[in-house]
Amino acid sequence: MRLLFALLLILSATATAMAERRVALVIAADDYRLVRPLANPVHDGEAMEAALKKLGFEVVLETNRDLRRMRRALDDFRQDAKGADVALVYFSGHGVEISGDNRLLPIDADASSLDALEKTSLPLEEVRDAVAATAKVGLIVLDACRSDPFSGTVSEGRGATSLAKDVADKVKPGLGRIGRAENILFAFSAAPGETAADGTGRNSPFTTALAKYLGTDGLEIRSVLTLVQQEVYDLSRGKQLPYVESGLPKLFFAASAKEPLPERERLLLAMADVTPQMRGEVEQIASDADMPLAPLYGALISADASHLSADSLNARLREAADAFVKVRSEMKTLASDDPQVTELRRQAEEQLSLGAFDGARAILARAADIDNVSRNALKANFVSRTLSEAATRFLSGGAARADLDYATAIKDYESVLALYGEAGQTSLALDDADRQIRTLDELGKLYTLVGNTDAAGRAFAALVSNLELRSGREADPSVKRDFAVSHIKLGNIRLAQGDLSAALEGYQAAKAILRDLTAARPDKLPWFGDLAMADDKIGNVLVTQGDLAGAAQVYQESLSIKKQLADNEPDRAELQRDLTISYDEIGDLAHVMGQLDNAQAAYEESLKVRLALAGKKPQDAERQRDVSVSHETIGDLKRERGDPAGALAAYHASQAIVEQLVSCDPDNTELKRDLSVGNAKIGNALSDQEDWPAALAAYQDALSIARVLAASDPNNTDWQRDLSVSLEKVAGVLAAQGDQKGALKAYMDSFVIADRLAKLDPGNADWQRDLSITLSEIGMLKVKQRDIKGARQAFQDSLDIRQQLAQSDPDNATWQRDLVVAMIDYAQVAKNPRAVLSQALDMTQELDRSGRLAPRYKFMIKFLRDRLAKAK
Repeated sequence: MRLLFALLLILSATATAMAERRVALVIAADDYRLVRPLANPVHDGEAMEAALKKLGFEVVLETNRDLRRMRRALDDFRQDAKGADVALVYFSGHGVEISGDNRLLPIDADASSLDALEKTSLPLEEVRDAVAATAKVGLIVLDACRSDPFSGTVSEGRGATSLAKDVADKVKPGLGRIGRAENILFAFSAAPGETAADGTGRNSPFTTALAKYLGTDGLEIRSVLTLVQQEVYDLSRGKQLPYVESGLPKLFFAASAKEPLPERERLLLAMADVTPQMRGEVEQIASDADMPLAPLYGALISADASHLSADSLNARLREAADAFVKVRSEMKTLASDDPQVTELRRQAEEQLSLGAFDGARAILARAADIDNVSRNALKANFVSRTLSEAATRFLSGGAARADLDYATAIKDYESVLALYGEAGQTSLALDDADRQIRTLDELGKLYTLVGNTDAAGRAFAALVSNLELRSGREADPSVKRDFAVSHIKLGNIRLAQGDLSAALEGYQAAKAILRDLTAARPDKLPWFGDLAMADDKIGNVLVTQGDLAGAAQVYQESLSIKKQLADNEPDRAELQRDLTISYDEIGDLAHVMGQLDNAQAAYEESLKVRLALAGKKPQDAERQRDVSVSHETIGDLKRERGDPAGALAAYHASQAIVEQLVSCDPDNTELKRDLSVGNAKIGNALSDQEDWPAALAAYQDALSIARVLAASDPNNTDWQRDLSVSLEKVAGVLAAQGDQKGALKAYMDSFVIADRLAKLDPGNADWQRDLSITLSEIGMLKVKQRDIKGARQAFQDSLDIRQQLAQSDPDNATWQRDLVVAMIDYAQVAKNPRAVLSQALDMTQELDRSGRLAPRYKFMIKFLRDRLAKAK
């Protein structure tokens, strides 16, 4: 808004700017007699004199004056410049704050006592009076906070502390706030009480930036000084931030032509609006990555991340920092046969370090064009120029990645792969082969981030093939490790697409490779973490396929590895979190098998670790989300134990966390899905209590979110399944309230989705079970509508599915219970209902005898006996 306001007033300012009389007094002192001399102030004064003259100022330059001559210069300025439109005083040298008063030090300043220092320094108030008496618009610019003028050692600063005992308590380094700046603008080279650098070159950083930006076309003086502030802040990596106090009665334009601002200047202006808390976050991340500030600010601003939570934003910025470090390293090490291309890449690196992402990519595009023209013009250069252009496009993709510009990065990386394809695989040297692998990996990650699972699958499949070739001909074990991890990445995509067999094959291939690697290199602890991850992935697929015994084995293997890793490094939070994942997996497995006590023990272990982690870092969104998941799983267990009120309390505790996370990060689809699932869980607990209106409201909230997610990515099978389940939850309540027509429509909409998923992968037990539930519910409604033929067909189809599942895994208590329910349903339309109900009772009693019938289902034994007594 600051920039927009200034630009709107440019037209009115332009007509009068050139008619203004502008006067300036420039004072510079570095040849101090009694305090430490400085190196740059006179050079700074000369630089300011030149810059101001270009802007139409009448300039008087005074260098190395004592207090008497400094006062005389100020008096002369007051008289000679009387009636000017704009008056500016610039001082470069030592400055000090004494008992709350700001003072400038002439070359004869004496710090032998407080009285002497006060008598030999110039109060800033005298400068203010002179400027106020001279012109309508007054500017006072002070590069006068250079540190410790009284020490005998060499220092880079321009501030003040005293060696005299009576001065020490009353003299502060740097200059203090003005507090009242009527009709005058004050610009300080550093924040109040802080010191500023003298500079290692010819000029101080503040004056260098001031001379650079003072003549910026079309910007009002406060915006110009904002550029100066952020330039000094950026190049000092946050150590120095100039300070401005303005009391100007009207706008002042040093230069009034209207030209579009370059990218660097736009970034600097935007940086000024970042909160102090966010500045600290950026500075910490930049420090950790050993990188400049500007690229992180560029990523922060271009990504429009203001709606994200602190932790989500921190993760985004660390992602940008990681991408910047990678591309900077590539730019520094990547050579080209063409010196012009090499020079352009160097220039692009400079632009990238300044946060000028568009500028960097534009320069890299010029470099790529040179290679492109050359490779097409000279057949002999085709391969080398193609590879050079691919390397440059890779750098451009990295620059876009550092800017969190995913679409541009994808486009650049796709160009890289196309160029490698033109060059031919046999032409690739080791560096180019590595770059091709990194390109495929980055593409897979980016396509996953933007939700294009098909493209991500193609990228990761190519990565697997590429690394398979590399691992076959290279002895480096790290290549084999990368090959194993690439199988896991591709498996994740196949799992998201619903191809369980392909996912399992990939995970098992990864495990086989990692098992051999860890046996040969037991010192490579991260590789053991990869092995545990492969076990987790295998277990997840086996559970879905109904192989509970196989899943239990790999989960225990994973837990054993994770315990060893966590014990080896107990302070690493990520290793503790990995433990909770295994506890949850083992708990879920026990839950499915009807071993509720074992499930509760595992869930409580998980929650205990997660609460400890969240307590240590309460603002960490990921840790809070983990706690919400634990509350939810415990709520599920309470429902299973017949405690709907306890379940509802646990679900509400989980949902409160998720709602807070979504409010901070509303575009996070994973959190949105959590919110949808949480609403459905609350609806379940309310249904258990037969609070139908509240249950319906919760289910409809879940459904509205599920619809949006499913529509955004039709290939995401998890989201499609969520939609199907949400439709059925709503249908169930509608049926309970007597709305059979509305319920049947919702069930049929769900059936379309469930049937498609079940046919997509017949081996996916979860999807088959979903279809059986849908068919059963449709059958129940057809019974109420007296459509016995339609009901019998729906019940029979449901029964067939559940019989297959139950036979495939007799240990799965859930599937055995499902089969009992299917029999009860089918008995309503069976020709011999007693036989069906008798078999169902036998199965239920066997589950109870083996301890696998949860408390909430024990009523089924009496229910079946009563039904048998009434059956013909």
